[in-house]
Amino acid sequence: MSALARCFLIPMLFAAAVQVASSSAAAEAVGVTVRARPDDEQEEEKPSIYLVSVHGEPPLLAAAAVGRNATWYHRAQKRRAAMLHDRLLQRAMDDDDDGAGGSGSCWCRKLYSFHHSVNGFAVHATASLAERLRAVPEVAAVEEDVGTRLMTTYTPRLLGLPDGVWRRRRHRDSGKGDDDGEGVVVGVVDSGVDPAHPSFAYVPRPEAATDPPDPDDDDGGTFAGVGRCSVGPMFPPGSCNGKIVTARYFAAGAAAVLPLDPSRDLSPFDAEGHGSHVASVAAGNRGVPVVVGGAMYGFASGMAPSARLAVYKAVYPAGGTMADLIAAIDQATEDQVDVLVLSVGPDERPASKVTFLSMLDVALLYARRAGVFVAQAAGNRGPAESSVVSYSPWVTTVAAATTGRSYTSWLVLGDGRRIPGLGLSAPTIMARLVAAKDAAAPDAASMERAEECQDAEALRWRGADDVLRGSIVVCSFSRGFYNGTSTVTAILDVAEALGFAGFVLVADARHGGDFLAQPLPLAVVPGVMVPRVADALVLWSYYAAHTVYGGGTATVFGATAAITEGRVAAFNDAAPVVARYSSRGPDVTDGESTPADVLKPDILAPGDQIWAAWSAVSVNEAILAGDRFAMISGTSMAAPHIGGVAALIKQRHPSWGPAAVASALSTTARRHDGQKRPIMSEGFEIGGSLHRATPFDYGAGFVNPTGALDPGLVVAPEPDDFTSFLCSLPQLSPDDVVAATGLPCQASLVSPVDLNLPSVTVSALRGSLSVRRRVTNVAGNAETYLCSALPPAGVDVTVRPGWFEVAPGETQEVVIALRVTRASHAFGFGEILLAGSLDHLVRLPLAVRPVST
Repeated sequence: MSALARCFLIPMLFAAAVQVASSSAAAEAVGVTVRARPDDEQEEEKPSIYLVSVHGEPPLLAAAAVGRNATWYHRAQKRRAAMLHDRLLQRAMDDDDDGAGGSGSCWCRKLYSFHHSVNGFAVHATASLAERLRAVPEVAAVEEDVGTRLMTTYTPRLLGLPDGVWRRRRHRDSGKGDDDGEGVVVGVVDSGVDPAHPSFAYVPRPEAATDPPDPDDDDGGTFAGVGRCSVGPMFPPGSCNGKIVTARYFAAGAAAVLPLDPSRDLSPFDAEGHGSHVASVAAGNRGVPVVVGGAMYGFASGMAPSARLAVYKAVYPAGGTMADLIAAIDQATEDQVDVLVLSVGPDERPASKVTFLSMLDVALLYARRAGVFVAQAAGNRGPAESSVVSYSPWVTTVAAATTGRSYTSWLVLGDGRRIPGLGLSAPTIMARLVAAKDAAAPDAASMERAEECQDAEALRWRGADDVLRGSIVVCSFSRGFYNGTSTVTAILDVAEALGFAGFVLVADARHGGDFLAQPLPLAVVPGVMVPRVADALVLWSYYAAHTVYGGGTATVFGATAAITEGRVAAFNDAAPVVARYSSRGPDVTDGESTPADVLKPDILAPGDQIWAAWSAVSVNEAILAGDRFAMISGTSMAAPHIGGVAALIKQRHPSWGPAAVASALSTTARRHDGQKRPIMSEGFEIGGSLHRATPFDYGAGFVNPTGALDPGLVVAPEPDDFTSFLCSLPQLSPDDVVAATGLPCQASLVSPVDLNLPSVTVSALRGSLSVRRRVTNVAGNAETYLCSALPPAGVDVTVRPGWFEVAPGETQEVVIALRVTRASHAFGFGEILLAGSLDHLVRLPLAVRPVST
């Protein structure tokens, strides 16, 4: 099913078959139009979800000008928009009545009308009706919904927050509060949240009143969604508690095409775990104990622990749809969240003429125009080039990095050799080592499942369970794990049933070789995963030398082994490293992978092995069921780090728009690891050598929260600059732009390269080109800047003026002259440096592909 959702987190070595009840109910009631189909036609034309864009700006943009208190006007605009959308839909159905198909040849159900971030609606309909909608003059585009993909204890200290950013205001104002996000609202569009989790409890400030605030009492800030909380299964009244200030769910699309369980899905409750994880990384409470399987792993905190949370559930255990995702973004934009975290993205590259004009990207464009800073996960399709699935320059796309913290468990062989592995496991004493394959019937039809330790009955052959009891059993990571039929959870069940002392899950050279593993909590039975074939061969060589076979059957098991403690973290300074799975640039403008003049990803943040909140229900990850925390990896984890840091910047500088926040993050980012060496990147090889990272791996570099609070200069495009950027793209005409966005081409940039971003990317430099950037002094004093450049290979770079002085609030234009000296037809990398007399250092990444004229 094309609408099946997947996560922007690294697939773990387990899976769970989940049976859920079907439901036709939809959250957030909307007007619907239904045309029933004859039963004999249902087999012929299966309906899909379609996203319909209507000409003109979103209707609530005009409503915003009336003022926030004119709620009657907002509601009237919503009703008018919904009625217009209904009329267009009815017209398409009426046209069908007059056509060859006759009455009833197409079927539809309107799911949503979008009002604020895009002008359009979502409809569950047949392909024939979608074609008729495309012919309606007021309709700009019709896209088929491709579904969505869901894209801590240590990272706050890694980023210098507890003793730096968080404490600055307390030091400055003698106890008037910390710079930890208080008063800022972070919106999270994901799989919901567990309101009973301690990371989301209301924690009053020491100087605040002891009673929690009334969630229906607007505090006078800009957030318009206070107190708008859906209730339902596992999300009772009172779940919005002052920490969670709004919570909604959007299920009309999912209910149309996916099986939903009404007992858990039709509320903002997070039955999956991903949404709680993301929300707590961004804004979870400070100092929450992380206890998993009886072991203590430290204290968790979000990046902005005093920020408030606005929760928008649009992803379900069975998947997600783009219709629900856009409806959630539309609501978050109307609610006026300060920051929006989107660890969710398209399941495939958009079919729009250019990637920037999918309905999702247009919705995010309007969110940016409304003053919302958006942090979106880059995707987990790395390290392949052009694998990012977040394309637009108005979104901050976040890559994932390691943190320098690791959990390593060892298998100690009887001869003293030590084999490295992974597993959050208690240690064992030295015990007999037995291969599962030697405990299975030689002719068993289920031999593969026996080797993988998935079937207890297949291991009870001729008393073999007596051999296994009290032994450390070697299980193979074979075909079943790759196709999803085998799980680590099943190994734990078998190990407990048969009394294993422990288990080892080893790579199998016959089936895929090395595998990518994450440390998993193994509380029931100790275990260790050995993901490299080379290490597995050492184990098998030792095992063979100490095992006696007779008649093809093992008769003497002389090998022994022990599993070491795997729950203690080790730390090193060789971080950050760009994670293997993190999607890479260059950005692309279309389905033909034409490189874009936009740098993606934008920035690098912690994303690998991140501890954060989890839902104990954990429908899709049985091994995590019952736990309140989980350690998982992915760009899903990196995006909320940036969202939380953006909230800290917004608190310090409330007048800054999202462009200034994005620039501050970018121009102050670090290009070096903790050992002052250039950032490295993991490649395709598991356990292989590292490669020198480039801006297509990490964007501007690794996030530096302290520096971002005081960047000196910002390079911040105005909202209308993005329209000018679109109008300058050679693939688009002015009519294309106005049809997709409702915004006219009043001005066009000389080149897309001139979009005023805190980076410079030239996808095809022929001869010479002058690029302009406008920098604004956001510091409190006048400052003199010296300009210089580190040129990419094959390119001469000159920056004019060579120096300038700029007063607070003033803007200076900088011209960057580029000239090809050697055409390589490959991207080279450098940077523009603006060094201030008051110690500000502004760095703009430079990516240029010199080509022949």
